[in-house]
Amino acid sequence: MTLPLRGISSMATRQLLNELAAAWQPPAGCSVTIESVGGVDAARRVAAGEAFDFVVLASEAIDKLVAAGHAVAGSRVDIVQSGVAIAVREGAPRPDVGSEQALRAAVLAAPTIGYSTGPSGTALLQLFERWGITAQVRERLVQARPGVPVGAQVASGDVALGFQQLSELVNLPGITVLGGMPDAVRIDTIFSGAICAAATQAEAARALLAFMASPETTAAKRRNGMDAA
Repeated sequence: MTLPLRGISSMATRQLLNELAAAWQPPAGCSVTIESVGGVDAARRVAAGEAFDFVVLASEAIDKLVAAGHAVAGSRVDIVQSGVAIAVREGAPRPDVGSEQALRAAVLAAPTIGYSTGPSGTALLQLFERWGITAQVRERLVQARPGVPVGAQVASGDVALGFQQLSELVNLPGITVLGGMPDAVRIDTIFSGAICAAATQAEAARALLAFMASPETTAAKRRNGMDAA
């Protein structure tokens, strides 16, 4: 019996990858299992040599795994582009976030601000630095634990204003998505896949990643709040 094709990803692409894996027509007898965890944890486990056939993470994380020899050189495939969106608790007042100036004011007015451990969180902190407001908001920043959606913290009331990939906020109960970041300060992340150095089914993994990056999957990506890479 053919062993399942085993992959690992960050939480941002969990729903999409499961949908695409189910739609893929694999080699006879080959099923797919994908474990989705915090991106930092996923990269650590791949680097430790855990037996995964493929990994899907932010492109910068994939490049680091390739450079260190933990993923196969030349196997990176850009799968999807995901933008950061902004959310408040359902029923809460909806601040204006439609322009850079309005968003800056909303951040300064928020009692608590949630952000992720992933690349979008890093980019958000860099934006606050650029705005010159880091000192003003530092005590109000709440970083989600790896694998914990920022949206869940918004829904529970732990944070008032949450920033995370739209794909992790869509269809989440208890929150209202205000929209994406204004064009002037958009935060977009490319998520890419690569074959792990520990892969036992490299060719099947290569075929799956090619399917995930193909135009055939564009509609599924849009349903999950993402765009083709």
